[in-house]
Amino acid sequence: MTGRAGRLAVAVLLPFAAAAGGCAPSQPEPPGSHGSPAAGAILPASDINPVPRERIRDGGTLRRAIDALPGQWNYHHVRGGTASLDLILRGLLPYPFRTDERGAPYPDRDYVISAAVTATRPRQVVTYMLNPKARWSTGLPITYRDYAAQAAALSGRDPRFKIGSAGGYGLIAKVARGVDDFHVVITFARPYAGWAALFSPLYPAATNAGPRTFNDGWADRVIATGGPFRLGGIDLTAKSVTIVRDDRWWGRRAKLDAMVFRVLDHAAAPGALAGGELDLADIGADPVAYRRLRAAPGVVVRKAAGPDWRPFTFNAAGPVLSDVRVRRALALGIDRRTIAAADLHDLGWPVRTLDNHFFMNTQAGYADNSGGLGRYDPVRAGRLLDTAGWRRHGPLRRRAGRILTVRFVIPAATPVSRREAVLTQAMLGKIGVRVDIQTMPAGGTFFHGVHAGNFDITPFSWLGSTLPVASARSIFVKPRPGGIQQNYSRVGSDRIDHAMDAALGEPDPVRARRHVNAADRLIWQIMGVLPLYQRPQLVGVTDTLAGEGARGFRTPAYEDMGFTAR
Repeated sequence: MTGRAGRLAVAVLLPFAAAAGGCAPSQPEPPGSHGSPAAGAILPASDINPVPRERIRDGGTLRRAIDALPGQWNYHHVRGGTASLDLILRGLLPYPFRTDERGAPYPDRDYVISAAVTATRPRQVVTYMLNPKARWSTGLPITYRDYAAQAAALSGRDPRFKIGSAGGYGLIAKVARGVDDFHVVITFARPYAGWAALFSPLYPAATNAGPRTFNDGWADRVIATGGPFRLGGIDLTAKSVTIVRDDRWWGRRAKLDAMVFRVLDHAAAPGALAGGELDLADIGADPVAYRRLRAAPGVVVRKAAGPDWRPFTFNAAGPVLSDVRVRRALALGIDRRTIAAADLHDLGWPVRTLDNHFFMNTQAGYADNSGGLGRYDPVRAGRLLDTAGWRRHGPLRRRAGRILTVRFVIPAATPVSRREAVLTQAMLGKIGVRVDIQTMPAGGTFFHGVHAGNFDITPFSWLGSTLPVASARSIFVKPRPGGIQQNYSRVGSDRIDHAMDAALGEPDPVRARRHVNAADRLIWQIMGVLPLYQRPQLVGVTDTLAGEGARGFRTPAYEDMGFTAR
C-alpha cells in the first residue's frame, strides 16, 4: 500500500520498492559506488533531469510499471492507499500541496492560491484561498464544500466510512465557508502542525457525502477527475491503466499525450526498460537490475535519498507473537546490519541500520531510541524465550509440546523479500525458532493477506513524508474496535498515541522532535515493527525523459514531464 508515493499525509505499504521521485541534476556516483560507499557519503536530494518546458517536446507517451491494478480508486478507503494508485491519481486529482527538494510544503497554485495559519487562539484556524478556475470534470467548481465533506468523512467519527487513516482529520472541529465558496476556513479542536498534509488527494464532495459512495462508489471506477490528465481507459486483459491529457485543464498544458501504467512484476520491469517496453523502472534494492541498467544503452540510473524505509512487521495478534517477550527475542535474533548489507550490496548506497520509526538517518531529529533492542544479541534473545516458556529441545524450542514456529510471508517474484526471508530463517534458527517461508501472489493478494493478519513476520517498505508523524501515525496508532488503520502489527498503546498527538500539536520543531522521539522509544519497547534501513531511491529511466526519476522528497509535476530530443 505506502506509501503513498511522495505524499504528505499517509504512509504506503510497498512489497518491494518504494516508488521514486524528485528534482535535481544527476551527480557523479560517490567513490566506491560498485560496493557500499562510506557512511558519510552524500547522495543527491533528488534527481529527475529538470528541463525548461520549452525544451521538452510536445506529445509522447510515458510508460511505467505498477504493482497491481487498483481495485479501489478511493485512495482514502482502507483498501485504497497503494503506491500504484497514488502514482496514477497524481495526474487525475487535486493535491493541494507539493513539496520541494528540501521537503518543505508549498501550495500548488493550480488549486490553492494561498494557505496559512490565520489564528492560534482560542483555536488554530487555517485559511485557504482556492483557485476559482479549478473545476472537476463534472463541471462543478472545486470549493469549500469538497474540503468540508472530505474532512467529515475522514474524521473517524462515523465507523461506516471504511477509512485508511483519520490522521489530522480527526482534529478538525469545523470546515466553513469564508467570504465566498473559494474561501475555506478550517478550525482545529487542537493545534495541528501537520495541517499541510491534509486533503491530498482531494475528492469531490459527492464522494464523501455518505458511506455508500465513499466505500463503493470508486470501486473499479473513476467518477470524476480534476487534474492535468483524465482517465483514458482500464484494460483488464493487458492489466494497464492509461491516462490522457485533459485539454480542459486550466493550468499549464501537459507536455505528454498520455501515460500508461502497466502491471509488471518488479523483477521484470528493468528488463522491460532495457528492451524499450518501458520508459521508467524502479530498481529497488536489486543489484542485478542496477548493473544491467547502468550498462543499457539509452538508459540512465537516477538516485536520491528520501523518506522511504524498510522494516519487518510482526503480527502481535498472532498466538505466538502476542507475547512481547517473543517479539523482542525475534528482534534481538535478527542481524539487521547483515540484512541491510545484503539488500544494498553493490547499489552505491551506505549500509546503515535505521534506529528510528519516524526520522530517517538524514533528517534533523534522528536519534537511536532502540534501548538495545536494535542490537544483534542472540544470547539475550535466548534468555527471553526461556522466560516466555519456550525451552530448547534439540535444535528447536518447544512449549507444551508445540514447536516455536513463525510464518515469514513474502510476495512472489520479489528477490529482495526472498533473500530477507532466507537470511532471517538462518538467524532465528540459531536461537531455536523455526521459520516457515510462505509466498503469496504479489499485488492485491499480498496486500489483502497483510490486511487480514495472515502472517507472523512480513517485509515491505513504507513510503514516508516530510511530516514523519502525520505520515506514520496510522502505522502505530492503537487499534480500536472500528479498525486497525495501517497498524498491521496490531499493537499500540495510549501513551504512544499521546506522544504522537503531542508532536502533531506542537508548532515548535525542537519540542515536536522530543515528542516524536518519546513515541519512538515506546514503539521500540512494544516491538511491533523492526526498522531495517533507509531505502535508496534508484530509478532507471530513458535518457530523454525529463521531469521524472528519483524524486527524493520532491513531489511530481505531471504536466511538466516529457521527452527531449536526443
